[in-house]
Amino acid sequence: MNKTIEAIPASVSLAITSKAKALSAAGESICSFAAGEPDFDTPTVIKVAAAAALDRGETKYTPASGLLSLREAIAEKLERENGLSYSLNQIVVSNGAKHSLFNVFMAICNPGDEVLISAPYWLSYPEMVKIAGGISVIVETDEARNFKMTPEALEASITDRTIAVLINSPSNPVGGVYSGAELEALACVAVKHNLWIICDEIYEKMVYDGVQHVSVGSFSEAIFNRTVTVNGFSKAFAMTGWRLGYFAAPLPLVKTVVTLQSHSTSGPNTFAQYAGIAALTEASADVDAMVAAFSERREFMYERLMAIEGVSCVNPQGAFYMFPNISVFGVDSVTFASRLLEEAKVAVVPGAAFGADANIRLSYACSKENIEEGVARLAKFVAKL
Repeated sequence: MNKTIEAIPASVSLAITSKAKALSAAGESICSFAAGEPDFDTPTVIKVAAAAALDRGETKYTPASGLLSLREAIAEKLERENGLSYSLNQIVVSNGAKHSLFNVFMAICNPGDEVLISAPYWLSYPEMVKIAGGISVIVETDEARNFKMTPEALEASITDRTIAVLINSPSNPVGGVYSGAELEALACVAVKHNLWIICDEIYEKMVYDGVQHVSVGSFSEAIFNRTVTVNGFSKAFAMTGWRLGYFAAPLPLVKTVVTLQSHSTSGPNTFAQYAGIAALTEASADVDAMVAAFSERREFMYERLMAIEGVSCVNPQGAFYMFPNISVFGVDSVTFASRLLEEAKVAVVPGAAFGADANIRLSYACSKENIEEGVARLAKFVAKL
């Protein structure tokens, strides 16, 4: 077997979700906060568009970079909502934003190249870099600064092997949102050192308390020319199983990725791409309704978590996760999560998977009833530790 692939652990979040589902199927009452997907159904207007595409016989191959009409809709969206002006040949549609990120790392990494990733990080980032032959250099952050990377920490981590920095805002697992000023400061450091700026913006719609999402590439031409903007449909449009994402970038990188994608997956699912057009053009009211529900659940969960003695937690400004610190209870996050599932029937993801062993991740993309019962069980569990 390929030694690089053999050395990569399976996704912890997917493994815990699978175990929780197995226990539930066996008759256990499980409160799961593990899955990073909305509990809402895909909006009807999107499903209708997919069904109509099937009825029209839209089941053949598309270009490797995706349907021209979908790329047009994406370009209009990026211009309208993000202040980013991309031509259609600078956009690639892939099988989810995860696939887009994978393709980008495969395109830019040569053996030994370094990619800077701030911790806590989404657990798949370092593994993608590793598969591509690169090395992940972790930039540590702390709770006092809301787990945000500073320009000083970024610059101190750069070596002559550094090729890129990855920025995830709003972030998974913390839910942090960088301000425009914070993003521009990071981007200026990256431009100074001629780095790629890879921006994962999959949670851009999930922002709360009047916070605004800002796209890194919107600040200046110099920054735009070094920026890769990654996004998709899974989170905002409750389309996790549709597997549809995209990125926009300078043309040389796009050409490399199109070549790669043409020899791996080819273009994404055809009728899902027609659904993607409807998502971008007709589903804004559905998105607003989902985000309003997430905001309400966020407040509900945060209030209850903070009532648990010993637990501390940054109040997230975006995404749909809480990342409480449980270090006061004297067990590592993997042990904590395992015992919590076995003893209290509550599924969470250990922070060790995200580079932060003092924490656990809870998703509030679930019902308020699940949140109330699950956090109550969590409180009873920690009281016994």
